[in-house]
Amino acid sequence: MSERREKPYTHAILAGARLLYRLLFRWTVTGAENVPREGALLVVANHVNAADPILLMLAVPRWITYMAKEELFDDPLLRRVLTDAGIFPVARGGNVQQRMEVMRQAEGLLAAGHALAIFPEGTRSHSGVLQEGKGGAALLAVHAGVPILPVATAGIEQMRGTGWLFRRPRVTVTIGEPFHLQSSSARLSRSEMGRLTDEIMRRIAALLPEDRRGPYAG
Repeated sequence: MSERREKPYTHAILAGARLLYRLLFRWTVTGAENVPREGALLVVANHVNAADPILLMLAVPRWITYMAKEELFDDPLLRRVLTDAGIFPVARGGNVQQRMEVMRQAEGLLAAGHALAIFPEGTRSHSGVLQEGKGGAALLAVHAGVPILPVATAGIEQMRGTGWLFRRPRVTVTIGEPFHLQSSSARLSRSEMGRLTDEIMRRIAALLPEDRRGPYAG
């Protein structure tokens, strides 16, 4: 399987999103040189706003794809766009079999050389303060043996209501250096999973302002 699965028209949609985002807020990207230009990559980032996925796609200089909640695929037109962009549905709170299938799909994408993005917090932080991470990203990274790219966004939490439209808030995207997780065992215990998840979250926290690092401050 080739690395790029998206259809050509998805690039036109992304170009339109880039123009729209430039009009709505002032955003800058730091650390783009840290992004490996090819090969499997797990992108991990904090999650503040529904606009985050597109912002990451615009900031990271290669095509990245996502796991998205399955409700987004209910609309036929949106389902076509998401599928053509290489995005696949995930049932939130699914049973063990469904979670295993999601993991297999994610590992398959990485095995094929794709860049897959995950928000380890599992849900948005409306305050912009980093929340505790879930274990899925660490489990996937260890099983797939792929490099992890930490990314942090700040300022996008200002996008609430309508008043921000007249301020064009400043938004920053900071891309850290890729790293690998080192585990002492292929079968992860709960404590080992917690340690590895903390490592991922601390890498993200280090890219955020101090008052946004939450439980990973210091």
